[in-house]
Amino acid sequence: MKECVLEHKACEYCGECLLCDMNSNKKCDNCMKCIEGESNYRGIKIDEVQYDEPQSN
Repeated sequence: MKECVLEHKACEYCGECLLCDMNSNKKCDNCMKCIEGESNYRGIKIDEVQYDEPQSN
């Protein structure tokens, strides 16, 4: 079971996590405008990295 990245619950595949933080009518396209500006006030918490292909060590 996949966990929701926005709330502590099971993922319902609603797609809310794919929406733009600055325009909720737009799907996120990784433009990074949401983190531009004062670095003291914005950031992204990374708690997992997912790879498309298995990585060799």
